[in-house]
Amino acid sequence: MHRNMQAAPEPFLKAVAPYRDGLVVAVACLFTWYGLADRCTPEGIPFVLGHALSMQAIHGGKAKNDQIDSPKIAALLRGGMLPQAYVYPAEMRATRALRRRRLPRMRKRAELLAHLHHTNSQYNLPEIGQKMASKANRAGGAERFPAPAVQKSLEVDLARMAYDDPRLNDVELSIVRLAKQPDPDTCYRRQAVPGIGTSLRRVLL
Repeated sequence: MHRNMQAAPEPFLKAVAPYRDGLVVAVACLFTWYGLADRCTPEGIPFVLGHALSMQAIHGGKAKNDQIDSPKIAALLRGGMLPQAYVYPAEMRATRALRRRRLPRMRKRAELLAHLHHTNSQYNLPEIGQKMASKANRAGGAERFPAPAVQKSLEVDLARMAYDDPRLNDVELSIVRLAKQPDPDTCYRRQAVPGIGTSLRRVLL
């Protein structure tokens, strides 16, 4: 039904017309749910998004297809047992997707920084004493190690961070600008809460 809806939305409404009284549409949170949610919303059809991983734990089985999964999802929904995911507003999905692409790069950056500090501890050298996350503090970071092989290993780490930093900054600036557009008031109010900075308010939004 979802594939047909993308090309011609009317067959979807035609198919559900006999069941519109009390109809609730429930699907698993897979990558194809956007179009179905956007079709239900203007028609006033309640749309429930099931958390795919939690649903798999509840009704997992050896055989899985649309015919098998549909009655199981309906039974979970009727019984109030369907683990729900958040139906993200259409106007904010692109910004969320951009933020998700930033996350693995930040994790890799943290991994590189951790490797630098762990290596320093391995060789029983004095504490670095400065934040290597800051570009200004990275000069000489590899030279503090006597072994040339270790120096080369950490030079690679530092070079990767130096390459990623401007790209991450560019992505973060874009996210800040785009996140303000759909709900600027909420974005502003959350930053007014002590302990919530620019990055965390975007996550909460």
